[in-house]
Amino acid sequence: MGIKVLFIYPNSFGMNMLPPAIALFSAILKQHNHEVRVFDTTYYKTDHAIDSDGSKEERLNVVPFTKQMKKKKLEVKNTDWRKDVKTQVKEYKPDLIALSATEDMWELGIRILEEIKEYKIANKIPVIAGGVFPTFAPEICIKHDLIDMVCVGEGENALIDLCKKIESKNDFSKITNVWIKNNNEIIEKNSISDPVDINENPIIDTALFEENRLYRPMAGRVYKMFPVETIRGCPFTCTFCNSPDQMRLYKGLGKNFYRKKRMDLVYKELKHFKEVHKVEYNYFWADTFLAMNGNEFDQFCEMYSDIKLPFWIQTRPETITDYNMKKLKSVGLHRVSFGVEHGNEEFRKKILDRRWKNKDIIAKLKIPKKYGIAFSVNNITGFPTETKKLAFDTIEINRQIDSDNSNIYAFVPFHGTPLRKMCEEQGLIDSQKITKCVTSEAQLNMPQYPPHEIEEIKKCFALYVKFPKSRWPEIKKAEKNTDEGNKIYKNLKVEFLEKYMPKPDADPHGGVEDFQNIEDPNNTLVENNPAHRDEMR
Repeated sequence: MGIKVLFIYPNSFGMNMLPPAIALFSAILKQHNHEVRVFDTTYYKTDHAIDSDGSKEERLNVVPFTKQMKKKKLEVKNTDWRKDVKTQVKEYKPDLIALSATEDMWELGIRILEEIKEYKIANKIPVIAGGVFPTFAPEICIKHDLIDMVCVGEGENALIDLCKKIESKNDFSKITNVWIKNNNEIIEKNSISDPVDINENPIIDTALFEENRLYRPMAGRVYKMFPVETIRGCPFTCTFCNSPDQMRLYKGLGKNFYRKKRMDLVYKELKHFKEVHKVEYNYFWADTFLAMNGNEFDQFCEMYSDIKLPFWIQTRPETITDYNMKKLKSVGLHRVSFGVEHGNEEFRKKILDRRWKNKDIIAKLKIPKKYGIAFSVNNITGFPTETKKLAFDTIEINRQIDSDNSNIYAFVPFHGTPLRKMCEEQGLIDSQKITKCVTSEAQLNMPQYPPHEIEEIKKCFALYVKFPKSRWPEIKKAEKNTDEGNKIYKNLKVEFLEKYMPKPDADPHGGVEDFQNIEDPNNTLVENNPAHRDEMR
């Protein structure tokens, strides 16, 4: 008959894409006759984190979208999440609770478990934690008294084996990829199994989520949008990202974490989304979408020419060519997000392991403009050893790139990234410190680039990029969080929205509804960045 599994997904309003990992796990577990439900805090007021999309709207990083969210009734719930999770647990009576969390949402996940602590203990319900944070900080995660197991690495096979053991009431201390605790003592650190064959995975289970979780903003509109997997892992070694450590984790097994999904399976999934769920927009969440060879690329374009829906990708500037941009545009590419990250070549090479020249980045990013492809550029500031003066090199390169949006985030030293180790070695952060979201305030207190200066760059980044340099003295005053500074910023913001902010997109389908009269200041989510929401995988 199977068992009942309850996923806990601690998430903040504004991170609107449904979690593909949980949706995948649900599909897999249902194939094995288990029942699955989810408690998702996305549309609750939790007082844990800021509105991620909304903060980017406020900082002029994205096209205004707020009114459309309200029009679609994608608003915060008016019920208490504490009462709701208790009610769900008591009514559902799960046999297993699975907490899937990124580092920035870990503490909210623990708060949710605290609310159902009495029920968990009374009914002896085991709790497993998984995700990118438990994978790279298992020692921190497993020491919490409400966590019984931690999944280190991919979770597909571990969950199948765990649920089978619980159903048959057998000992589950020998499950690969899982650390086991008993009576607050770690009794087993099981080895990591080979990477799963992603071509054997089923289509994700979107029915697990409420209808409003299928919508998210993009370029000033709100679409019914689904996440689509084409590639798992990334071949590049950016030091602010967890991909290098993921690769090392599996390299010890003689295996490669980086895998590609067969295009015929991608096509099958896309057709299913379109015909069954009436999806309006596809979101390819691969870290570097164009990390594919020529044959794979042509297969994708031939396949997608039958889908005929707008789609978004993220990739690196060095992966684009005139040919692939023109071809992607012809089959429906709507927007691209490019990770540039920093504008100083030497700093980018030495600290970030990004080795491209500025002139090459600038030249490459003229190509999407040539074909009328809207794109955003992602940047980070507040890296260890960086200064405010160096941050202006990032502003300068963005001034030479005619992007539709320029995003800026404060660097976050997430566990499982090479730069986290550097920050710990330099005494900038304690090894046990749990970090916050990339849209939160700066989390490193560096004497040469203190938090208030990082926040000043974030606040006025878009203004520095778009306004002529003759206005820079005025913008410098707007940096300050004072009555005068905020008044100047408010006036500059109004001018920016009028002169430089792209208008919300007309419907890429060619009609339906056009929101050109939005007054309030989309998002490209947190793309190609250290907070990539790779839940429980």
